[in-house]
Amino acid sequence: MATQRVRGMGSFFKSCACARQNRCAHPYAIRYRDAAGRQREETGYATQQAALDRLTKVYEEKRTTPRTQADLKREIGKQRFGNYASTWLTRQRHYVPGSIRSGTQVLNGQILPVLESRRMNTFTATVVDDFIMSMEERSVGPAAQQNAFDTLKKILLDARRRGGITEDPFEGVVPPEYIPRKITIPTLDEIHALKAVSSDGLRLVIDLMSGCGLRNGEAYAANPERMVADDIYRITEQIEGKTRERAPLKHRKLGEFRETPMPWTVRESLLRYEKEYGTDANGYLLRTQRSPYWAHTTLEYQWGAARKRAGIAKRLTTYSLRHFFASNCLARGIPITDVAEWMGHRNINMTFKIYRHLIPASIGRAAKLLNEGL
Repeated sequence: MATQRVRGMGSFFKSCACARQNRCAHPYAIRYRDAAGRQREETGYATQQAALDRLTKVYEEKRTTPRTQADLKREIGKQRFGNYASTWLTRQRHYVPGSIRSGTQVLNGQILPVLESRRMNTFTATVVDDFIMSMEERSVGPAAQQNAFDTLKKILLDARRRGGITEDPFEGVVPPEYIPRKITIPTLDEIHALKAVSSDGLRLVIDLMSGCGLRNGEAYAANPERMVADDIYRITEQIEGKTRERAPLKHRKLGEFRETPMPWTVRESLLRYEKEYGTDANGYLLRTQRSPYWAHTTLEYQWGAARKRAGIAKRLTTYSLRHFFASNCLARGIPITDVAEWMGHRNINMTFKIYRHLIPASIGRAAKLLNEGL
Protein backbone atom coordinates (compact mmCIF):
# COMPACT_ATOMS: atom_id res chain seq x y z
CA MET A 1 0.00 0.00 0.00
CA ALA A 2 1.40 3.40 -1.00
CA THR A 3 1.98 6.05 1.67
CA GLN A 4 1.31 9.61 0.46
CA ARG A 5 3.50 12.47 1.59
CA VAL A 6 3.12 16.22 1.08
CA ARG A 7 1.01 17.09 -1.99
CA GLY A 8 3.18 16.70 -5.08
CA MET A 9 5.93 14.89 -3.21
CA GLY A 10 4.97 11.36 -4.22
CA SER A 11 4.61 8.13 -2.28
CA PHE A 12 6.59 5.13 -1.08
CA PHE A 13 5.40 1.53 -0.88
CA LYS A 14 6.26 -2.15 -1.09
CA SER A 15 4.93 -4.23 -3.94
CA CYS A 16 5.17 -7.53 -2.06
CA ALA A 17 2.16 -9.37 -0.58
CA CYS A 18 3.69 -9.84 2.89
CA ALA A 19 1.25 -9.42 5.80
CA ARG A 20 3.65 -7.24 7.81
CA GLN A 21 5.39 -5.17 5.16
CA ASN A 22 7.09 -2.91 7.70
CA ARG A 23 9.12 -5.91 8.89
CA CYS A 24 9.70 -7.93 5.72
CA ALA A 25 13.02 -7.75 3.85
CA HIS A 26 11.58 -6.66 0.51
CA PRO A 27 12.79 -3.24 -0.73
CA TYR A 28 10.71 -0.08 -0.80
CA ALA A 29 9.70 1.62 -4.04
CA ILE A 30 8.76 5.23 -4.67
CA ARG A 31 6.41 6.89 -7.14
CA TYR A 32 6.52 10.57 -8.13
CA ARG A 33 6.17 12.98 -11.02
CA ASP A 34 9.36 14.44 -12.46
CA ALA A 35 9.94 18.03 -13.61
CA ALA A 36 8.59 17.13 -17.04
CA GLY A 37 5.32 15.89 -15.50
CA ARG A 38 5.90 12.20 -16.20
CA GLN A 39 5.17 9.64 -13.51
CA ARG A 40 8.30 7.83 -12.35
CA GLU A 41 8.82 4.76 -10.24
CA GLU A 42 12.03 3.64 -8.55
CA THR A 43 12.75 0.66 -6.34
CA GLY A 44 15.59 -0.84 -4.35
CA TYR A 45 15.40 1.26 -1.15
CA ALA A 46 16.26 -0.88 1.87
CA THR A 47 14.48 1.25 4.47
CA GLN A 48 11.48 3.51 4.66
CA GLN A 49 13.76 6.42 5.56
CA ALA A 50 15.92 5.86 2.47
CA ALA A 51 12.82 5.98 0.28
CA LEU A 52 11.61 9.12 2.05
CA ASP A 53 15.01 10.80 1.67
CA ARG A 54 14.93 10.17 -2.07
CA LEU A 55 11.40 11.57 -2.38
CA THR A 56 12.42 14.64 -0.38
CA LYS A 57 15.40 15.25 -2.65
CA VAL A 58 13.29 14.96 -5.80
CA TYR A 59 10.64 17.25 -4.32
CA GLU A 60 13.20 19.92 -3.36
CA GLU A 61 14.75 19.79 -6.83
CA LYS A 62 11.33 20.38 -8.39
CA ARG A 63 10.50 23.19 -5.97
CA THR A 64 13.76 25.03 -6.61
CA THR A 65 13.63 24.65 -10.40
CA PRO A 66 12.45 27.93 -11.99
CA ARG A 67 9.13 27.67 -13.81
CA THR A 68 10.67 28.68 -17.14
CA GLN A 69 13.34 26.00 -16.78
CA ALA A 70 10.75 23.36 -15.93
CA ASP A 71 8.68 24.41 -18.96
CA LEU A 72 11.77 24.15 -21.17
CA LYS A 73 12.47 20.62 -19.91
CA ARG A 74 8.89 19.61 -20.64
CA GLU A 75 9.11 21.15 -24.11
CA ILE A 76 12.30 19.23 -24.89
CA GLY A 77 10.74 16.02 -23.60
CA LYS A 78 7.73 16.42 -25.90
CA GLN A 79 9.84 16.97 -29.03
CA ARG A 80 10.08 14.26 -31.66
CA PHE A 81 13.53 12.75 -32.01
CA GLY A 82 13.83 13.85 -35.65
CA ASN A 83 13.30 17.51 -34.78
CA TYR A 84 15.62 17.39 -31.80
CA ALA A 85 18.37 15.62 -33.77
CA SER A 86 18.16 18.27 -36.50
CA THR A 87 18.59 21.16 -34.06
CA TRP A 88 21.30 19.24 -32.19
CA LEU A 89 23.34 18.89 -35.37
CA THR A 90 23.13 22.62 -36.13
CA ARG A 91 24.40 23.37 -32.61
CA GLN A 92 27.63 21.42 -33.19
CA ARG A 93 29.55 24.51 -34.28
CA HIS A 94 32.88 22.80 -33.63
CA TYR A 95 32.12 20.17 -36.29
CA VAL A 96 33.97 20.50 -39.57
CA PRO A 97 31.88 20.16 -42.78
CA GLY A 98 32.98 16.54 -43.17
CA SER A 99 31.70 15.67 -39.69
CA ILE A 100 28.37 17.37 -40.44
CA ARG A 101 28.04 15.31 -43.61
CA SER A 102 28.89 12.09 -41.78
CA GLY A 103 26.44 12.87 -38.97
CA THR A 104 23.66 13.61 -41.46
CA GLN A 105 24.39 10.40 -43.34
CA VAL A 106 24.27 8.29 -40.16
CA LEU A 107 21.02 9.93 -39.04
CA ASN A 108 19.28 9.52 -42.39
CA GLY A 109 20.61 6.04 -43.06
CA GLN A 110 20.34 4.28 -39.69
CA ILE A 111 18.67 6.25 -36.91
CA LEU A 112 15.77 8.32 -38.27
CA PRO A 113 14.05 5.46 -40.14
CA VAL A 114 13.61 3.76 -36.75
CA LEU A 115 13.36 6.56 -34.17
CA GLU A 116 12.34 9.75 -35.98
CA SER A 117 8.80 10.02 -34.56
CA ARG A 118 9.54 8.93 -30.97
CA ARG A 119 9.18 11.58 -28.27
CA MET A 120 12.37 12.40 -26.40
CA ASN A 121 10.93 11.75 -22.93
CA THR A 122 10.08 8.17 -23.90
CA PHE A 123 13.66 7.02 -24.44
CA THR A 124 14.75 4.29 -22.04
CA ALA A 125 17.46 1.64 -22.00
CA THR A 126 14.93 -0.79 -23.49
CA VAL A 127 14.35 1.53 -26.46
CA VAL A 128 18.10 1.79 -27.08
CA ASP A 129 18.49 -2.00 -26.81
CA ASP A 130 15.67 -2.48 -29.32
CA PHE A 131 17.36 -0.04 -31.69
CA ILE A 132 20.62 -2.02 -31.55
CA MET A 133 18.68 -5.23 -32.21
CA SER A 134 16.94 -3.60 -35.18
CA MET A 135 20.32 -2.82 -36.75
CA GLU A 136 21.39 -6.42 -36.26
CA GLU A 137 18.16 -7.65 -37.88
CA ARG A 138 18.76 -5.33 -40.85
CA SER A 139 22.31 -6.74 -41.18
CA VAL A 140 23.89 -3.34 -40.68
CA GLY A 141 27.70 -3.67 -40.66
CA PRO A 142 29.57 -3.51 -37.32
CA ALA A 143 31.29 -0.22 -38.15
CA ALA A 144 28.00 1.40 -39.18
CA GLN A 145 26.35 0.06 -36.01
CA GLN A 146 28.97 1.66 -33.82
CA ASN A 147 28.74 4.99 -35.68
CA ALA A 148 24.96 5.01 -35.30
CA PHE A 149 25.17 4.09 -31.61
CA ASP A 150 27.77 6.79 -30.92
CA THR A 151 25.66 9.43 -32.69
CA LEU A 152 22.48 8.38 -30.89
CA LYS A 153 24.31 8.48 -27.57
CA LYS A 154 25.55 12.03 -28.15
CA ILE A 155 22.04 13.23 -28.97
CA LEU A 156 20.25 11.50 -26.09
CA LEU A 157 22.83 12.50 -23.48
CA ASP A 158 22.55 16.08 -24.72
CA ALA A 159 18.78 15.91 -24.21
CA ARG A 160 19.28 14.41 -20.75
CA ARG A 161 21.72 17.18 -19.80
CA ARG A 162 19.09 19.72 -20.85
CA GLY A 163 16.43 17.97 -18.76
CA GLY A 164 14.31 16.45 -21.52
CA ILE A 165 15.17 12.88 -20.48
CA THR A 166 15.17 12.16 -16.76
CA GLU A 167 16.67 8.67 -16.59
CA ASP A 168 19.86 7.36 -18.15
CA PRO A 169 18.82 5.69 -21.42
CA PHE A 170 22.12 3.82 -21.63
CA GLU A 171 22.19 2.23 -18.18
CA GLY A 172 22.97 -1.44 -18.63
CA VAL A 173 23.03 -1.21 -22.44
CA VAL A 174 25.75 -3.25 -24.12
CA PRO A 175 26.96 -1.18 -27.11
CA PRO A 176 27.72 -2.80 -30.46
CA GLU A 177 31.38 -3.73 -30.67
CA TYR A 178 33.30 -2.92 -33.79
CA ILE A 179 36.62 -4.68 -34.21
CA PRO A 180 38.46 -3.04 -37.14
CA ARG A 181 39.42 -5.36 -39.94
CA LYS A 182 43.05 -6.29 -40.35
CA ILE A 183 44.99 -3.24 -41.44
CA THR A 184 47.42 -3.06 -44.36
CA ILE A 185 50.81 -1.57 -43.50
CA PRO A 186 53.16 -0.64 -46.33
CA THR A 187 56.77 -1.71 -46.12
CA LEU A 188 59.56 0.85 -46.16
CA ASP A 189 60.54 -0.38 -49.64
CA GLU A 190 56.99 0.26 -50.89
CA ILE A 191 57.03 3.78 -49.48
CA HIS A 192 60.38 4.48 -51.14
CA ALA A 193 59.07 3.06 -54.42
CA LEU A 194 56.00 5.32 -54.27
CA LYS A 195 58.07 8.40 -53.47
CA ALA A 196 60.43 7.65 -56.38
CA VAL A 197 57.60 8.00 -58.92
CA SER A 198 55.52 10.68 -57.15
CA SER A 199 55.18 14.37 -57.82
CA ASP A 200 56.95 16.62 -55.34
CA GLY A 201 53.61 17.46 -53.72
CA LEU A 202 52.59 13.84 -53.25
CA ARG A 203 56.07 13.05 -51.92
CA LEU A 204 55.58 15.70 -49.25
CA VAL A 205 52.17 14.25 -48.30
CA ILE A 206 53.66 10.77 -48.06
CA ASP A 207 56.42 12.06 -45.77
CA LEU A 208 53.99 13.90 -43.48
CA MET A 209 51.56 10.99 -43.20
CA SER A 210 54.10 8.18 -42.80
CA GLY A 211 56.63 10.18 -40.81
CA CYS A 212 54.39 12.29 -38.54
CA GLY A 213 51.07 10.43 -38.63
CA LEU A 214 49.04 13.26 -40.18
CA ARG A 215 45.62 12.69 -41.69
CA ASN A 216 45.40 13.57 -45.38
CA GLY A 217 43.46 16.81 -44.74
CA GLU A 218 46.13 17.83 -42.22
CA ALA A 219 48.83 17.12 -44.77
CA TYR A 220 47.06 19.39 -47.31
CA ALA A 221 47.67 22.22 -44.81
CA ALA A 222 51.46 21.67 -44.81
CA ASN A 223 53.14 24.82 -43.57
CA PRO A 224 56.81 25.39 -42.60
CA GLU A 225 55.67 27.75 -39.84
CA ARG A 226 54.28 24.71 -38.01
CA MET A 227 57.81 23.45 -37.38
CA VAL A 228 57.92 24.82 -33.82
CA ALA A 229 61.24 23.04 -33.15
CA ASP A 230 63.74 21.08 -35.19
CA ASP A 231 61.98 17.85 -34.23
CA ILE A 232 58.37 18.93 -33.51
CA TYR A 233 55.56 19.68 -35.97
CA ARG A 234 52.43 21.45 -34.68
CA ILE A 235 49.17 20.50 -36.39
CA THR A 236 46.72 23.39 -36.09
CA GLU A 237 44.11 22.82 -38.81
CA GLN A 238 43.13 20.80 -41.84
CA ILE A 239 41.91 21.48 -45.36
CA GLU A 240 38.43 20.01 -45.78
CA GLY A 241 38.86 17.48 -48.55
CA LYS A 242 35.69 18.25 -50.51
CA THR A 243 35.14 21.97 -50.01
CA ARG A 244 38.88 22.89 -50.05
CA GLU A 245 38.28 25.14 -47.04
CA ARG A 246 40.36 25.56 -43.89
CA ALA A 247 38.77 23.83 -40.89
CA PRO A 248 39.57 22.90 -37.27
CA LEU A 249 41.19 19.57 -36.54
CA LYS A 250 39.00 16.50 -36.17
CA HIS A 251 37.72 16.12 -32.57
CA ARG A 252 39.06 19.58 -31.68
CA LYS A 253 37.64 23.08 -31.51
CA LEU A 254 38.86 26.07 -33.48
CA GLY A 255 42.27 27.16 -32.19
CA GLU A 256 43.16 23.82 -30.58
CA PHE A 257 46.17 21.90 -31.87
CA ARG A 258 48.31 18.86 -31.28
CA GLU A 259 52.03 18.25 -31.74
CA THR A 260 53.83 15.27 -33.17
CA PRO A 261 57.50 14.27 -33.39
CA MET A 262 59.07 15.30 -36.70
CA PRO A 263 61.81 13.03 -38.07
CA TRP A 264 64.71 14.71 -39.83
CA THR A 265 63.60 13.35 -43.22
CA VAL A 266 60.21 15.08 -42.88
CA ARG A 267 61.84 18.35 -41.88
CA GLU A 268 64.12 18.20 -44.92
CA SER A 269 61.15 17.40 -47.14
CA LEU A 270 59.24 20.49 -45.94
CA LEU A 271 62.24 22.78 -46.36
CA ARG A 272 63.08 21.37 -49.79
CA TYR A 273 59.54 21.91 -51.06
CA GLU A 274 59.47 25.45 -49.66
CA LYS A 275 62.77 26.27 -51.37
CA GLU A 276 61.58 24.85 -54.70
CA TYR A 277 58.01 26.19 -54.84
CA GLY A 278 57.69 28.79 -52.09
CA THR A 279 54.55 29.38 -50.05
CA ASP A 280 51.42 31.45 -50.38
CA ALA A 281 50.77 34.56 -48.29
CA ASN A 282 49.78 32.42 -45.29
CA GLY A 283 52.70 30.00 -45.52
CA TYR A 284 50.88 27.06 -47.12
CA LEU A 285 52.84 24.84 -49.47
CA LEU A 286 50.43 22.59 -51.36
CA ARG A 287 48.27 24.13 -54.06
CA THR A 288 47.13 23.35 -57.58
CA GLN A 289 46.84 25.45 -60.75
CA ARG A 290 43.16 26.05 -60.07
CA SER A 291 42.96 26.05 -56.29
CA PRO A 292 44.98 27.41 -53.34
CA TYR A 293 44.63 24.03 -51.57
CA TRP A 294 44.71 20.34 -52.33
CA ALA A 295 41.56 18.23 -52.06
CA HIS A 296 40.67 14.53 -51.92
CA THR A 297 40.38 14.40 -55.71
CA THR A 298 43.92 15.74 -56.08
CA LEU A 299 45.33 13.11 -53.73
CA GLU A 300 43.29 10.24 -55.16
CA TYR A 301 44.40 10.99 -58.72
CA GLN A 302 48.08 11.38 -57.87
CA TRP A 303 48.10 8.40 -55.49
CA GLY A 304 46.48 6.11 -58.06
CA ALA A 305 48.93 7.17 -60.77
CA ALA A 306 51.99 6.75 -58.51
CA ARG A 307 50.83 3.37 -57.23
CA LYS A 308 50.35 2.15 -60.79
CA ARG A 309 53.79 3.37 -61.90
CA ALA A 310 55.42 1.77 -58.84
CA GLY A 311 53.57 -1.52 -59.34
CA ILE A 312 52.06 -1.35 -55.85
CA ALA A 313 48.94 -3.41 -55.08
CA LYS A 314 45.58 -1.67 -54.83
CA ARG A 315 45.25 -2.80 -51.22
CA LEU A 316 47.45 0.12 -50.18
CA THR A 317 45.52 3.32 -49.57
CA THR A 318 46.73 6.70 -48.42
CA TYR A 319 45.46 5.85 -44.93
CA SER A 320 47.95 2.97 -44.91
CA LEU A 321 50.62 5.64 -44.44
CA ARG A 322 49.14 6.47 -41.02
CA HIS A 323 49.27 2.78 -40.16
CA PHE A 324 52.97 2.79 -41.08
CA PHE A 325 53.58 5.68 -38.67
CA ALA A 326 51.83 3.84 -35.84
CA SER A 327 53.64 0.55 -36.47
CA ASN A 328 56.98 2.36 -36.73
CA CYS A 329 56.39 3.98 -33.32
CA LEU A 330 55.18 0.82 -31.56
CA ALA A 331 57.93 -1.36 -33.01
CA ARG A 332 60.44 0.93 -31.32
CA GLY A 333 58.83 0.76 -27.90
CA ILE A 334 57.02 4.11 -27.93
CA PRO A 335 53.99 3.91 -25.57
CA ILE A 336 50.66 3.49 -27.34
CA THR A 337 49.24 6.36 -25.26
CA ASP A 338 51.72 8.72 -26.93
CA VAL A 339 50.93 7.29 -30.36
CA ALA A 340 47.19 7.89 -29.80
CA GLU A 341 47.84 11.51 -28.84
CA TRP A 342 50.12 12.19 -31.80
CA MET A 343 47.64 10.65 -34.26
CA GLY A 344 44.77 12.69 -32.83
CA HIS A 345 42.58 9.80 -31.75
CA ARG A 346 39.69 10.94 -29.57
CA ASN A 347 39.51 7.64 -27.69
CA ILE A 348 42.54 5.50 -26.92
CA ASN A 349 40.32 2.40 -27.00
CA MET A 350 40.21 2.73 -30.78
CA THR A 351 44.01 2.92 -30.89
CA PHE A 352 44.20 -0.29 -28.85
CA LYS A 353 41.70 -2.06 -31.10
CA ILE A 354 43.62 -1.19 -34.26
CA TYR A 355 47.26 -1.38 -33.17
CA ARG A 356 47.61 -3.38 -29.95
CA HIS A 357 48.78 -6.46 -31.85
CA LEU A 358 51.75 -4.41 -33.11
CA ILE A 359 53.17 -3.90 -29.62
CA PRO A 360 56.16 -6.27 -29.63
CA ALA A 361 55.79 -8.97 -26.97
CA SER A 362 54.65 -6.53 -24.31
CA ILE A 363 53.80 -9.21 -21.72
CA GLY A 364 56.99 -11.18 -22.30
CA ARG A 365 59.10 -8.04 -22.18
CA ALA A 366 57.41 -7.00 -18.95
CA ALA A 367 58.13 -10.42 -17.41
CA LYS A 368 61.83 -10.08 -18.23
CA LEU A 369 62.01 -6.58 -16.76
CA LEU A 370 60.23 -7.69 -13.61
CA ASN A 371 62.57 -10.63 -13.31
CA GLU A 372 65.55 -8.28 -13.44
CA GLY A 373 64.01 -6.30 -10.61
CA LEU A 374 63.72 -9.47 -8.55
